[in-house]
Amino acid sequence: MRNIDFKNQLNEWRHYLHMHPESAFEERNTSEYLAKALTDMGLEVHKNIGETGIVANLTIGDGKGIIGLRADMDAINLTEKGQHLYSSQNPGKMHACGHDGHMTTLLGAAKLLSERKNFNGTVRFIFQPAEEPGKGAMAMMDDKLFERFPVDEIYGMHNMPQLPAGTIWTKVGGIMASEDNFVIRIKGKGAHASAPHIGVDPLVIAAEIILALQTIVSRNVNPIDTAVVSCTEIHTDGIRNAIPTNVEIKGDTRSFTPEVQKLIEDRMKRICEGICDFYGAECQFEYTHEFSPTLNWEKCTEIAAQAARNIVGDENVNANCDPMMSSEDFGTFLQRIPGCLVFLGGANSDNKNDVIPLHNSLYDYNDSILETGAEFFAEIVRIRLSK
Repeated sequence: MRNIDFKNQLNEWRHYLHMHPESAFEERNTSEYLAKALTDMGLEVHKNIGETGIVANLTIGDGKGIIGLRADMDAINLTEKGQHLYSSQNPGKMHACGHDGHMTTLLGAAKLLSERKNFNGTVRFIFQPAEEPGKGAMAMMDDKLFERFPVDEIYGMHNMPQLPAGTIWTKVGGIMASEDNFVIRIKGKGAHASAPHIGVDPLVIAAEIILALQTIVSRNVNPIDTAVVSCTEIHTDGIRNAIPTNVEIKGDTRSFTPEVQKLIEDRMKRICEGICDFYGAECQFEYTHEFSPTLNWEKCTEIAAQAARNIVGDENVNANCDPMMSSEDFGTFLQRIPGCLVFLGGANSDNKNDVIPLHNSLYDYNDSILETGAEFFAEIVRIRLSK
């Protein structure tokens, strides 16, 4: 009966959170809902950390160890197309990345640990806002998160709908990439389309730049490293019969080390400015660091893998998985605190065509993996803070 009741409670939490999505730094109702649930469990709750974040503390015994467990809170600006009894009630917003499931999993871990009391020390349940734009972790740290609420280690989890349901994957080192954004503005000289010789065509220059940027990965980055340079937008002020004066190229880059990040930025700047100078055009280059790479610490990864094996069995754990080129704000925490991020599989079908990916308007978190995630987090605490 206890198991059924727990599953029902997890589903209730998750469905409420799915119905009421809030995007980055707007998670006011979400924060209040979580705070009440945690307070009802008897935890000490601190609100408004990094604007809308929460830290809830649970101390059992007199142990000095402190473990942090983290979940992200924000939804994305996307209109939900799925038809559920718990579909989004906030127009233009939905939990299409599974953060509703992540929050529920952490609530579940808090419930298990507050009832079992099978550890000796302190657990901090960290609910982070604004993961999607990559701003929430730093906002909490700027608000003195780890000075006010120190932790020895921190663990996080992200659902992956393309992996088999209930499996847990992780690896030492780079598991998710950095994300850097760039804007390249080229100013040429507009002219009639019939007389290109009297202008400076920024579209031709842009085309050469886009192609040249691909040589950074193929000819500058060490082949054993991983990197991506993607130009994703191009805008001009031209019309069909007029060569434009201005072209703007936008895109992003992905990598796993600060050294590769810097190499990409430096090479991009030199290529863009060099090509523009060669053709007599002006160049403005902007490059911003949005997400840090997520680099798992070795000891914490070993602990996470052991906890996973204890919960789902050896055959359902991959402790040396391939990294993913998508980004996670959790990486910012790992620059300061030892820790580990794992992937929790959510696919109910072996047919890849049946899988609805993250950030899809039809995505819905798989409720059957909520208990697995909660037990995994609770097991990490039991192992690290064993009596």
